Amino acid sequence: MTTEISRRSFMNSSMGMAVAASTGTLLTSGLGLGLGLGLGVGTAQAQSLGAVSPSDENFWGKVAAQYQVSPNITNLENGYYGIMTQSVMADYQRNIERLNLNNSHYLRTTFDAEVDAITAQIAKLAGVLPEEIAITRGATEALQNLITNYKLLKPGDVAMYSDLDYDSMQFAMTYLKDRRGAKVVTIKMPEPATKQGILDAYAAAFVAHPQTKLLLLTHISHRTGMVMPIAEISAMAKAKNIDVIVDAAHSWGQMDFNIPDLNVDFAGFNLHKWMGVPLGVGFLYIRKNRLPDIDLAFADGDWEPTDIRSRVHSGTTNTANLLTVPAALALHTQLGAANKQARFRYLRDYWVSKVKDFKGMNILTPDEAGSYGALTSFRLTGKGTKAQNVAIANELRDKYKIFTVRRGGVAGGDCVRVTAALFTKPSDLDRLVVALKAITSA
Repeated sequence: MTTEISRRSFMNSSMGMAVAASTGTLLTSGLGLGLGLGLGVGTAQAQSLGAVSPSDENFWGKVAAQYQVSPNITNLENGYYGIMTQSVMADYQRNIERLNLNNSHYLRTTFDAEVDAITAQIAKLAGVLPEEIAITRGATEALQNLITNYKLLKPGDVAMYSDLDYDSMQFAMTYLKDRRGAKVVTIKMPEPATKQGILDAYAAAFVAHPQTKLLLLTHISHRTGMVMPIAEISAMAKAKNIDVIVDAAHSWGQMDFNIPDLNVDFAGFNLHKWMGVPLGVGFLYIRKNRLPDIDLAFADGDWEPTDIRSRVHSGTTNTANLLTVPAALALHTQLGAANKQARFRYLRDYWVSKVKDFKGMNILTPDEAGSYGALTSFRLTGKGTKAQNVAIANELRDKYKIFTVRRGGVAGGDCVRVTAALFTKPSDLDRLVVALKAITSA
């Protein structure tokens, strides 16, 4: 059924979602999508298309056509953030114009109700209660508040993170030494990585550091693309009375899961990476009964201490990007998280399977089911320095017009990260394979 969907019907549906998000009208598209939005930002009633083959290039070509992509370079560095579809971008522009027209009158009379509706929509999609999430400017802000305001650490307790965690989160964990008097411990993830190897590494770390009380885990490492077995590690941690804070900046929208699947009480998320929301939107999650264990943000007095919004204070933000969330989430719902995840894994396997036997090629992300998504990094044998990997990324960019990014901080050495997107085509990855063949043969 889905393979018979015409490009025009898909585009009409996408534009319909954006118009509905902006005007609050009820639209029915050629895909059978009904979208009713109150006040322009109510809960989207988008329906999933159902299962689509990840290798159906006819269908995914129509999805790719929803994005306006520069012809000047093949962008395989889509982990930084996710660009909007043209329809979502149009909705964003309308929201900018609406804000500019209605000014502070709108913000002081209508906006709060719309934010509540958006929060409810996010919570429903994430499988939690609206009162368990607070909107932030991104995962970094969410996680900084969760980490530094976690109040159960006592002097001498251990706060633990790994080499694969995000730099800003490592900084926040290190800050706990001064803020809470904690002992901060860093562990190294094994290479080559395997799910069991990672579980064993954490089990050993808990034995070696029995005073551990707080653990930072990253769901998908921005360094290597490794998908961590969060629920299993969390179960081990909980058995030892260790609280876990999860950095889910890269996972929501890239993988098919909801928050309860993680088995954690605290987490931070982005909406501008894999959900296609405009830059500068994320949220933090605190399980309802754990709210007292996170301090108020800067002694916040705007909200009651029983309100999760008192745990983050962002000030005045770019309101239009938040108002565009429903249009982006509607597209995500229509495509379906499972379909997106399968497509990302298909694209990753497409290029990895062709290059993994090249001379000196070391793929840092394992092929195990569930251990990878769109992001995967490689390191060439004997080339683990920053300068060497910057040179590889520069050669891919300057000689082959392929954009990637060097990633550092991995215990085994620096690497180059490749990240496909929904607009990436197999032909884009074929160019990468040709380039890497030439580089490894030189």
